[in-house]
Amino acid sequence: MIDAPDFWRLWWVGLIIATVRWVETVAVGVVVYQRTDSAFLVAMMTMLRVLPMGLFGVFLGALAERVDRRRMLFVVVLLMAGISAVLAMLNAAGWLEIWHLALASFINGCGWCTDNPVRRVMIGDAVGREKMSLAMSLDVGANNASRMIGPVVGGILLAGAGLQGVLFLSTLMYCAALAIVLTIRARAAHAAETRPVLARIAEGLVFARSDKRIRGVLIVTVIYNVFAWPFTSMIPVIGRDRLHLGPEGVGLLATMDGIGAFAGALVLALWLTPKWYGRAFVGGVLCYMLTVVIFALAQSPALAGAALILTGLGGAGFGTMQATLVYLASPPEMRSRILGVLTVCIGIGPLGFLWLGWLADHIGSHNATALTGALGLLAMAGTWHWWKEI
Repeated sequence: MIDAPDFWRLWWVGLIIATVRWVETVAVGVVVYQRTDSAFLVAMMTMLRVLPMGLFGVFLGALAERVDRRRMLFVVVLLMAGISAVLAMLNAAGWLEIWHLALASFINGCGWCTDNPVRRVMIGDAVGREKMSLAMSLDVGANNASRMIGPVVGGILLAGAGLQGVLFLSTLMYCAALAIVLTIRARAAHAAETRPVLARIAEGLVFARSDKRIRGVLIVTVIYNVFAWPFTSMIPVIGRDRLHLGPEGVGLLATMDGIGAFAGALVLALWLTPKWYGRAFVGGVLCYMLTVVIFALAQSPALAGAALILTGLGGAGFGTMQATLVYLASPPEMRSRILGVLTVCIGIGPLGFLWLGWLADHIGSHNATALTGALGLLAMAGTWHWWKEI
């Protein structure tokens, strides 16, 4: 299928990091809600993982063009491993506070926002343009597999070994990812130009605005990350309060989204052709938002789980094509910068988490989630003119 060894090394690194992210997201969400009984604070934990994308994404994209991406990836994974180890030590000593978890979420988010301009650009360089869509389908499939594995592991481990067990596992998995990064052979050539970073960022922004395909992808990405993605922070809250599930049940419920997404990524990898890239991207977003509303209004775990499977299917179309469309439309010398701009659009998500968390505390988590999904559908309709040519 793909015979580039570096691709598979990068694939494993992405799978491990994404799995840790989901293990920690579910476990931290449950712990924070148990300690504070605040849906807003639960949403803030996830929001803090996304916030660095909006703050630093475009700068990291420009920086990634000037440094060895393999070395940058190693430093990022090392940082995240260190954070999990420190949290484990604080928890073992009985000193762990909510603000520690919040700070750790933000720092880990700084690592997450390097994924597009560093690891995924390395994937594109390893496989070439012709296999970029297949590579992204497999990479998104790995990410979605982590959404099946991570929440279940996080829920079961939290119930059986407590937060200490979760943090210990996270540290070990990050160390495994570090070992794999060391085996990557490719070295990215440093950019020869010496223009200031801000000048190169401005050039990337101008190009993104002038290209209809990239502009459309960026607009849809903002809508998705404000009105769709934040609902994931409400899964532990809705699972406990509306569906009356324990930690294991919440973990299993969150896994349903990953099952649908994994299946969707496999279908895309096997059968998607270039002429359907744009339709898969937009159709996935619309499907995602519609089924978010259904999930929020469901009163039984079975219906809620079925709705999450469909959100996963829609999310697979969006997630696979998002980076693929931008990568293929960007000049090779500007790919890290343009993917950095994409990362900033993803980083708009904290606005959605703030809105959803605030609204959930006032009208209930399920009502807030349903309303936000409906507003997302209206936003897609209102911006049709700008994304119709994707």
